[in-house]
Amino acid sequence: MKQFLNFIGGEFIATGKTFENRAPVDNHVIGLVHEAGQKEVDAAVTAAQVALKGDWGRMSVVKRAELLHAVADEINRRFDDFLQAEMADTGKPHSLASHIDIPRGAANFKVFADIVKNAPTESFQMTTPDGGTAISYGLRTPLGVVAVVCPWNLPLLLMTWKVGPALACGNAVIVKPSEETPATATLLGEVMKAVGVPDGVYNVVHGFGPNSAGEFLTRHRGVNGITFTGETRTGEAIMAAAAKGVRPVSFELGGKNAGIVFADADFDKAVTGITRSTFENCGQVCLGTERVYVQRPIFDKFVAALKAKAEALKIGPPMEPGVSLGPLISAEHKQKVMGYYAKAKAEGATVVTGGSEPRMSGALAEGHWVQPTIWTGLPESAGVIREEIFGPCCHIAPFDNEEEAIALANATDYGLATTVWTQDLATAHRMAAAIEVGLCWVNSWFLRDLRTAFGGAKASGIGREGGVHSLEFYAELRNVMIKL
Repeated sequence: MKQFLNFIGGEFIATGKTFENRAPVDNHVIGLVHEAGQKEVDAAVTAAQVALKGDWGRMSVVKRAELLHAVADEINRRFDDFLQAEMADTGKPHSLASHIDIPRGAANFKVFADIVKNAPTESFQMTTPDGGTAISYGLRTPLGVVAVVCPWNLPLLLMTWKVGPALACGNAVIVKPSEETPATATLLGEVMKAVGVPDGVYNVVHGFGPNSAGEFLTRHRGVNGITFTGETRTGEAIMAAAAKGVRPVSFELGGKNAGIVFADADFDKAVTGITRSTFENCGQVCLGTERVYVQRPIFDKFVAALKAKAEALKIGPPMEPGVSLGPLISAEHKQKVMGYYAKAKAEGATVVTGGSEPRMSGALAEGHWVQPTIWTGLPESAGVIREEIFGPCCHIAPFDNEEEAIALANATDYGLATTVWTQDLATAHRMAAAIEVGLCWVNSWFLRDLRTAFGGAKASGIGREGGVHSLEFYAELRNVMIKL
């Protein structure tokens, strides 16, 4: 039986309270997770504060960057360990985890180490009132102790997306991974220890949200900033906790993202792109497409083509050849998604394909499987169009012109991402400017240059990460004025 321990001050810490970590493919027990209480969270904060006053706080940017490159290299050296841990926790296909989760998780350390080394700050010279001269310049200083609260859908990738820049800026971090996916955050503690990252710089506390590690961490007055990816409702609770002490937050929250397909789009590429944005990772992607709007002349053809693509997806365990769709993360989440499947039928949807559970044999029958699902025929007021489902499903509706497509895309409380498919360059630019989102992909989806801004508008988040934008949260910009 595996034991997932807390990692505090460079040591793995057991507690007297554990909970089960279960595999979503067949619900078997992977191991026991040691839940952190207030005592462990206090210890993690203290360890982080000590690290900031020690060697880590005095370390040069160049040396920090060297250590973070070593972290990335060690993750890649132990690639198979991280891959197996991630697949066990999430059930996602080998093809996805091996090409996205682990390599991108490692790359985040190198990318942000290099950005911090090379990102300039401002400098000005001015004439003073007495006729003299003064020079002012910007100096980046660490935020301090940063709480990193992570989701379960891309556990390593989204955690290192925050830990990478936080450490590059000289902070110490306390990671609270999702209770569903504790493995890779714990494994990263071994990596930090192996490459010589000072004790207390990287800490991990396991547990849940309310009255557990998540609440204890986000309410802790020794935490100087909080970064979170997950549900908007949880973000609201963390934001309320962060108000005590006026601590900054960086949030990437929920989405109800629209995919817009114009009649002039490259049809086959659009179908392939929407298939991926709707069903990849079993629809458990914040950036995924749950609302599809297709220009009327190609609507019927597009629905039929997407149906064929969905029905061609192979459902199964991570290592089975050809599998492109894994299970949902948990029994609780499956219940939520299946509830929306039932709600769509009750609201009068036409079920183009799916809408139920696939038949799985043997031990897999205990897993959290659902069919990829497509609906049509619902009004825009329907629950499955208004609310984030986070499953392998979408509703497709027709539109007639550009103005209608913009209105449909913006008719939501969320504003995370959109994908637009057209071969008209002017249309693409107008759509990108008009849709109220943080990220707009044209003729693509999930294509990322890590130097660019990442984040959501409206109820989908606060702040931006990526490139120098991450430095704006993880470092304080101090102004230094020198009278010559």
